[in-house]
Amino acid sequence: MNRRQLLKCVFCHLLSLAALSNATAGPAEQTGVFAGGCFWGVDAVSKHVKGVSDVVSGYAGGNAASAHYEQVSNGNTGHAEAVRIRFDPVQVSYQQLLQVFFSVAHDPTQLNRQGPDVGSQYRSSIFYVSAEQQKAAQSYIQQLAAARTLSAPIVTQVVPLQEFYAAEEYHQNYLASHSNQPYIVFNDMPKVQHLQKQLPALYK
Repeated sequence: MNRRQLLKCVFCHLLSLAALSNATAGPAEQTGVFAGGCFWGVDAVSKHVKGVSDVVSGYAGGNAASAHYEQVSNGNTGHAEAVRIRFDPVQVSYQQLLQVFFSVAHDPTQLNRQGPDVGSQYRSSIFYVSAEQQKAAQSYIQQLAAARTLSAPIVTQVVPLQEFYAAEEYHQNYLASHSNQPYIVFNDMPKVQHLQKQLPALYK
């Protein structure tokens, strides 16, 4: 085998290895966006779900070209406090994220409020980024409604994500930085504890 043939053989071998690597690699990370009241609690719960690599608190669902807490908190921009989740679908499926969202992260029967927080900015919403997510969310809601496990009708909106604006830095990872704050202790810490108790296989 001459030098040219040898180099060609090596090159073909490398191409085969690259193709094999691409074929066996898992699917890329995906994004989910959920709104369920104050984003502090949904953020905290989501950060404790296996397979979730990143969670950002922010604003979605409004018509304004930007979003800031002062604007959103008055309820006039149309935005909802939401979280953007990056997850590995090999470790946690979108359906499992829906399970966490509906059973632990918030109460999907409360219209334009969650606990002490009142206003459309605290509404229950799923902002889908694909037709598959839309179908999965609508199907999950139908199953919950048919099972009659909740005491009131589900009011969660399922709408396409138009834009997501990250919230101010002081809102990010809020529970971890303010674990002794009364609001966190009474409203959000129990959600994390419920995740660990009710869905231990998903807890990290």
